[in-house]
Amino acid sequence: AVVSTQSGHYGRGAKGRYHPGRIAVMALKGKLYGMGNPLLDMTAVVDENYLKKYELQPNNAILAEDKHRPIYDELLNENYKVSYSPGGATQNTIRVAQWYLKEQDATTFVGCIGQDTFGDKLKACMKKEGIRTNYLVDPVVPTGVCAVLITGGNRSLVTRLDAANEYKHTHLISPAVWSLVTDASFYYIAGYFLTVSPDSMIEIGEHAIKENKCFSMNLSAPFLSQFFKDPMTKLLPYCDIVFGNEDEARAFSKDFGLNSNDLGVIAQKIAAMPKKNSQRSRIVIFTQGADPTVVFKDGKVKEYPVIAITAEDIVDTNGAGDAFVGGFLADYVQGKDLDECIQNGAHAAHMIIQVSGCTLPDPQS
Repeated sequence: AVVSTQSGHYGRGAKGRYHPGRIAVMALKGKLYGMGNPLLDMTAVVDENYLKKYELQPNNAILAEDKHRPIYDELLNENYKVSYSPGGATQNTIRVAQWYLKEQDATTFVGCIGQDTFGDKLKACMKKEGIRTNYLVDPVVPTGVCAVLITGGNRSLVTRLDAANEYKHTHLISPAVWSLVTDASFYYIAGYFLTVSPDSMIEIGEHAIKENKCFSMNLSAPFLSQFFKDPMTKLLPYCDIVFGNEDEARAFSKDFGLNSNDLGVIAQKIAAMPKKNSQRSRIVIFTQGADPTVVFKDGKVKEYPVIAITAEDIVDTNGAGDAFVGGFLADYVQGKDLDECIQNGAHAAHMIIQVSGCTLPDPQS
């Protein structure tokens, strides 16, 4: 049965004064650990012809092929107004969670960057936002970048992983980094990292099972369930929470033979897939833009309406899904109930789509 749950109102909205989840109620240092592909986002408005030129879809995420390489130089050297911000799915989620949690070093992020100006920019920004980082720095390969190509309310992401693709399992198990893992009680890694270091994801998953900690991941992009099905299959048994959007859910259903396009049915079937930690029942959460968020937990599907917004107020949908997870986890690590966590996720997404990129307000505002 599908139960519709009204999420209620959020005070004065994302631009008002009420921020759910902002008050920390317990010692939170190092509580949430994220690992992923640290990128610098290059955001620019383009036209549909530009997307056609590079055979890009208006609302998709891909890894750059050789034919896409000119995009980055074109954005830099032609008449595009490019804005720069920290990017990468997990890094953005951790930034949003930290913004809500407020407490210095409540969150941790680990990944690989280059020994360059872009890498230095990322480190400085994360430090300023109160996030504890331990980046593996590659002396040769440059920091990864993501071209965020905006057309109307859509965004097409073209990622050049570069140094992000060079993360090594040996860095994770070094004493300084592994101590950050053991400090944490909650782990979040976007599915994109399956293309980089699935062994590192499983290492953390094993630790989470041993200590009965919470491990969560995101389906992240339709290509992952198709082309990285084997590592995803190996990782899923470790997952206590699985996030995704409607396109990723339906691609997963097709690639894993779930034989349904119904998000509630797909969520239920993913929840029923093999799981290593029987002490935690799996939660599956699918966002779908302006349509209700679909959640499966403990044998029931619930739908949660999103916060209404006019088309004129939408600036950039890039990062909305990452922000949702960040808002959700900020409440979840504090032990709040699922309804509150979903509401805080919706608030975060609502806030982020009204700005360019994953741009966070001043925490003191």
